[in-house]
Amino acid sequence: MHADLDTLLIAVYCTADDLLPDRRGNARRRITDAEVVTLCVAQSLMGIPSDRRFLAVARRRLGHLFPELPQQPGYHKRRARLAETIEWLIGMFAADSPGFYDDVVLLDSTPVECGRSLETVRRSALADWAGYGYSRSHSRFFWGMRLHLAAAPDGTPRGWALVSADRPERDVALKLLPHALRGHEALICDKGYAGRDFSAKVGELGAIVMRPARKNEPENGLHLSSIRQRIESIFWTCKDLLTLERHGARTITNLYARIASRLLTLAACISLNHQLGRPSRSLVDYVA
Repeated sequence: MHADLDTLLIAVYCTADDLLPDRRGNARRRITDAEVVTLCVAQSLMGIPSDRRFLAVARRRLGHLFPELPQQPGYHKRRARLAETIEWLIGMFAADSPGFYDDVVLLDSTPVECGRSLETVRRSALADWAGYGYSRSHSRFFWGMRLHLAAAPDGTPRGWALVSADRPERDVALKLLPHALRGHEALICDKGYAGRDFSAKVGELGAIVMRPARKNEPENGLHLSSIRQRIESIFWTCKDLLTLERHGARTITNLYARIASRLLTLAACISLNHQLGRPSRSLVDYVA
């Protein structure tokens, strides 16, 4: 079996078709939910944020896999309605990877910018959910959301949350981690998650917090830079190959569905790579 886009899409479709329940017949629907999910994965890998442009390219590039394709309005609505289904499938694909059972979990967040001009902030349909946050990597403030991710070192998503950029990281993490931890893990994070209360609550979940020492703390002798770089590398994979920052969403439902589609793509690629004996985050062969 070769690692290419067609192989990945067939694997995603077969898994989704087996797991998703059959819906009642609808004469207006020409494709199934499993096909819509597979198209979402294809769109993430092909790096085309515009639905209309993606469907035009898919007719030529993926016509042998999808004899019928939806129109742009129908595809847009179906993806939004399947947002929770896509999120559930992330867990299904993640469970097929060794990283799902790893005793090391990486935790961090990354900006998901939704607009820059003041006029966009005032008029955007995301105004009720987005907020201003600070991006340390770019040394500037941004307006939008933050993607909080708990992942295994091989990139397998263990849990995620998409929240306003001004939400405290530790508060979000405490709601996220009960779904990502199973006990006896080492949680690797940065200095932003420092705090006795946070460490104590993570300890109640059966995990231990490991982070670099702050300036006002004595050095603990742990050198975590190499393992902490893994989570930055995972985020870069999402941004570079899966176009996380070019999501093209204008509403909260569509934004959630598009971010979930990219994490599903990541989980599916890692799962297939493990089956093929390839490096876990080697996605280049799948990118069209």
